[in-house]
Amino acid sequence: MAYKRKNNGSKMLISFFILLVIAGAGYVYTAEEFERQVPTIENPQSLFWNKVKPLKITLQDNVSLKNFTLTLNDGTKSIVVGNAYLDKNIKLHVVVTDNSLWNFLQGNSTEKYIDIILDYKRPNVNILSHSYSITQGGAALVVFQAEDEHLDRIYVKAGGLEFKAQPYKEKGFYAALIAWPFNNDEFVANIMVSDIAGNTRVVDIPYYVKKHSYRVSWIHAKDHFIDGKITDLASANPEYAGIDDKLERLKAINEKMRLENENLIHTFAGKVSTEILDTWKINKFYPLRNGQRVASYGDERHYYYKTKDNVISHSYHVGYDLASTKMASIKTSNAGKVVFSGDNGIYGNMPMIDHGLGLYSLYGHCSQVSVNDGDEVKAGDTIAKTGVSGLALGDHLHFGLLVQGIEVRPVEWFDKSWIRKNIDNIFKEADKIILGN
Repeated sequence: MAYKRKNNGSKMLISFFILLVIAGAGYVYTAEEFERQVPTIENPQSLFWNKVKPLKITLQDNVSLKNFTLTLNDGTKSIVVGNAYLDKNIKLHVVVTDNSLWNFLQGNSTEKYIDIILDYKRPNVNILSHSYSITQGGAALVVFQAEDEHLDRIYVKAGGLEFKAQPYKEKGFYAALIAWPFNNDEFVANIMVSDIAGNTRVVDIPYYVKKHSYRVSWIHAKDHFIDGKITDLASANPEYAGIDDKLERLKAINEKMRLENENLIHTFAGKVSTEILDTWKINKFYPLRNGQRVASYGDERHYYYKTKDNVISHSYHVGYDLASTKMASIKTSNAGKVVFSGDNGIYGNMPMIDHGLGLYSLYGHCSQVSVNDGDEVKAGDTIAKTGVSGLALGDHLHFGLLVQGIEVRPVEWFDKSWIRKNIDNIFKEADKIILGN
């Protein structure tokens, strides 16, 4: 009997050991500490480098990394990354290990060889032609050449903003329509070109800079305006409908809703095609026959209640208001594509048209709109009728022009002579160089 008890005990011990092994194996295969996914090296197979801009190597693991080694090799010798003299293309050997206890506690490892192509040559940039001057709140054109075997970024930095350059005529040539925001007192414009190795060329565009002062207006916000237009706009939006204080309601509509509406406009108007532009011809804008100016671009408006020392809200008027007869026809002066057609808060019913090269026109406060998103329009097409939709007290057209999302002075684009000197002649001069005529 004693022998049988011993045998049973041995069986129990073996069974317990087997269960322990199974449990341990299960733990090893399922525990995060024993995960088996190797780390990743996310860089491409080759990188360009100018020995100035830091090389970025991206290492990732689904849990955590333990260590890594970076080794440079020029074909004859290898060095762990540190200070070294490099004068020819090299290979970077990357080895990375995670903190997993898998692989007998050694962790999961992966390695990759990355070709490092040394490139110290800066891009070449030549200005072919540009507008002679730019006015505060206005626009200007530049056409230039940018050359490099491995171009990365090409843009114009002007007034602290970035403006995209569109390929023009042939490979290596670019055109950029830029703007000077009316509320920015300083203006400097530079062509910025960099290659994928980080080499950069900065070229100044020598515009003659003309400062311009804009009107400051004080507007008496009367009760019938607040209880009428302001309350009507607020009631259509739950976010504003619950504002009980009438002065807070005015401020919210005039500032917060206005900002939301302008952000929508800027989103649509900030796009520039990346296709090669063969030619660009623009007519002067004349959207409303016999239209009379009732408000100008760039006005700084202060809304006060009862007395001027009780200012409730302020805003900028970034368009040009024209009025003629009630529900007058609005015509587009230039061909383009409708990018937006609908209600836009304080702007009311508003079609918006892309004319190419980053120039957009918008038509606010319309009573009727006869175009839809995606429609192609021709010069002379009737697109809408004037009205009082949005934050408009009388029947009129709010006409706006934007360059890459920045509102600009419409009066420049009303002037055939300005367009000829600042747009047409610039392209003609550049074409002579590009085409060799």
